[in-house]
Amino acid sequence: MTTTPPPRRRLVGLSSKMYFSYDKTQNYTTDVLARLSTLPPELLARIDVFILPDFVTVGATAAQVRATGLPVWTGAQDCHWEDSGSFTGEVSPSVLRAAGARIVAVGHAERRRLFGEDDAVTAAKAAAASRNGLVPLVCVGEKTRSDDTAAAVDECRPQVEAVARALADDAELVLAYEPVWAIGAAEPAGDAHILAVVAGLRALDCVRDRKGTTRVVYGGSAGPGLFERLKTGLDGLFLGRFAHDPDRFVQTVKEVAEA
Repeated sequence: MTTTPPPRRRLVGLSSKMYFSYDKTQNYTTDVLARLSTLPPELLARIDVFILPDFVTVGATAAQVRATGLPVWTGAQDCHWEDSGSFTGEVSPSVLRAAGARIVAVGHAERRRLFGEDDAVTAAKAAAASRNGLVPLVCVGEKTRSDDTAAAVDECRPQVEAVARALADDAELVLAYEPVWAIGAAEPAGDAHILAVVAGLRALDCVRDRKGTTRVVYGGSAGPGLFERLKTGLDGLFLGRFAHDPDRFVQTVKEVAEA
């Protein structure tokens, strides 16, 4: 008898990048948590919400979340590919987990462009996150803007395949589709383009045949109304500067939960 797998939980969150001061991170988190607490509990229970602050404030942010009892994940914006060792200035995924992190982003376009991180490095980081109990949120996307969605999928394919090979087959994985050309742009990629590329990513053998849950979210100038239009193809949103406004972030959380 064929069983229907349970629906994938929706996921929505943001990265503060390096825009916030220490105090601003604490104030922002306090504001967001207060706003989230006004939402119906059954609404928040439908989705996974996450906040990725800078490394220094991961522990403090996790403590703020724990104090409220809200089902919000604290995460990190990156990690190293080893659990420990002589890697001056790097941050261990095991330490992040002990500090209260639940999810970690790896392979962001800025890490690839500014720090030369390739698919192999990204895959190793995803594997390190996973073996330390963190959910790897792996950013993938094409560099060149084009209407050729098949070409976009082909450009993303090696990025996804490297991560799939590195992870245990039953490990949880989140793919954040972020067209590099759309990051920081005034508008996200077109709806049809996003849906076609996401469908193409889901159809890859390395994604389709995995036993573990694989969620696909969109990032790259995501804003209000986007998820409502794309809800049939997306599992959620990974937000950037738009969500640095607490009201906008919580409104988007509500939109994703209600869509």
